[in-house]
Amino acid sequence: MFSFSKAKTDPKYIFVVGGVMSGVGKGVAASSIGKILKAKGFKVTAIKIDPYINVDAGTMNPTEHGEVFVLDDGYETDQDMGNYERFLDESFPSINYMTTGRVYQEVIRRERNLEYGGKNVEVVPDVPLEVIRRIKEAQAQAQADVTIVEIGGTIGEYQNIIFLEAARMLKQQHHKDVGVVMVSYVPIPGNIGEMKTKPTQYAARSLNSVGLQADVILARAAVPLDEKRKEKIAIFCNIPNERVISAPDVKSIYDVPGNYEQDGLGDILTDVLSLPQTKTDLREWQSFVDKSKNATKEVEIAVVGKYFSSGEFVLSDVYISVLEAVKTAAYHLDLKPKITYLSSQEFETGKTPLSELDKFGGILVPGGFGETGVEGKIKVIEYARTKKIPYFGICYGMQLAVIEYARNVAGMKDAHTAEVKKNIEYPVIDIMESQKAIVQEGKFGGTMRLGAYPCVLKDGTLAREIFGTDKISERHRHRYEVNPTFIPKLEEAGMVFSGTSPDGVLMEVAELPREVHPFFIGIQSHPEFLSRPLTPHPIFSAFIKAASEKK
Repeated sequence: MFSFSKAKTDPKYIFVVGGVMSGVGKGVAASSIGKILKAKGFKVTAIKIDPYINVDAGTMNPTEHGEVFVLDDGYETDQDMGNYERFLDESFPSINYMTTGRVYQEVIRRERNLEYGGKNVEVVPDVPLEVIRRIKEAQAQAQADVTIVEIGGTIGEYQNIIFLEAARMLKQQHHKDVGVVMVSYVPIPGNIGEMKTKPTQYAARSLNSVGLQADVILARAAVPLDEKRKEKIAIFCNIPNERVISAPDVKSIYDVPGNYEQDGLGDILTDVLSLPQTKTDLREWQSFVDKSKNATKEVEIAVVGKYFSSGEFVLSDVYISVLEAVKTAAYHLDLKPKITYLSSQEFETGKTPLSELDKFGGILVPGGFGETGVEGKIKVIEYARTKKIPYFGICYGMQLAVIEYARNVAGMKDAHTAEVKKNIEYPVIDIMESQKAIVQEGKFGGTMRLGAYPCVLKDGTLAREIFGTDKISERHRHRYEVNPTFIPKLEEAGMVFSGTSPDGVLMEVAELPREVHPFFIGIQSHPEFLSRPLTPHPIFSAFIKAASEKK
């Protein structure tokens, strides 16, 4: 395939902005643009800008903001970084994510260190210049031909004005190397029944008011745009007709790159950026998409979580990487995943009977924090263990499996996690001694294990069989660990700690032998962060396979 990287030219930048309303799919649009350009042979990197004062996404409430996605280097980011990694099948560093808080923090740090040489430091131009510096650093680290920058929020909001100003300044500096893609919503009011383009026109004018002109408009709508609406948007938004791309609702986000290519988006973007015209090779991606549509045999998976306070959609947002990992693993096994979200609180109160779990091929308990719904999850885990239903626990899901086993098999009746219950005889999940002093000082961030850590797998175990190697590296996001004090008692009762840190101190994988249970495993890390559409994570594939074989 043609590799643009071999040609000597200036780096290119595409800013993806949103019009009319939030939630129009800028993250998927940016990911799909990246996928298309990568399929044309270009080296691509992607950046997410969040207009929050939070320095990172780690302190954001998942029920309001959605999943916290963790990068290899431990940086906590918005879930759109997960979409970038999944679509582009690459891992990105922390420089590829920024917030208003992170930018201002750096500007203030530099001012305090006299790095501005004593001059007045102002919101404009110094803050946008810091944004541009970070964008260029991300491009340089990746040695990218094209850097895609998604600006969070909606055009016209006060919060993202400094980022739009950064885009304007970069465009002014490198006018031939910067493109702007506006993702705008085109509503069809129910009482009118006609697609209305006026909101998009206003969004385009608002973009003009900050000194930017959209080069391409992705028109999001429930149905495809007709030619009349395309012409109307083109005329009033001052772009050629062919640069208005129809972006209707589709069944899967993985359909989006192919849908864009139907309107020739790849060639349009290379034209906007004065890049060589090359063929778009999406064959491998399309093969995956076809698998996702052609599977007929169902596999039923129960995801037992606690985030239901704002409706079912919240759970989907919070566990989006887990759900996508389940789906893609199933597709590669020619299976159609049927995922049901179950509230752990309802099992805790008895509102939902445990027998409801009998119909599922597998049960998955994902990560989480706090005491809400914990006893419900432990009841679910006990049921999965005793009824021999394939079980997969992630992070907290592994820790709770250890607690359940300690209570009901190893004879430690009041076993619990110190996160939930203090002063108990059997704190089988606890903060390590070296971390306790830090917690007592209120420095909670210093105790989180974040990012990629190595793990050694024991021979003859399910984990070793799944991964096919004795050493792995997985991303973490947690504070508590299996308490080393109680490991001998747990092992004596039959639990196998099949994966540990290289020094043997931290328990990374817990499982039950095959002769005891067909598939029962928990992993302290978050493997969902490394699962991609074209390369599903092996532990998800093993879980789905076991669930499909459940008798």
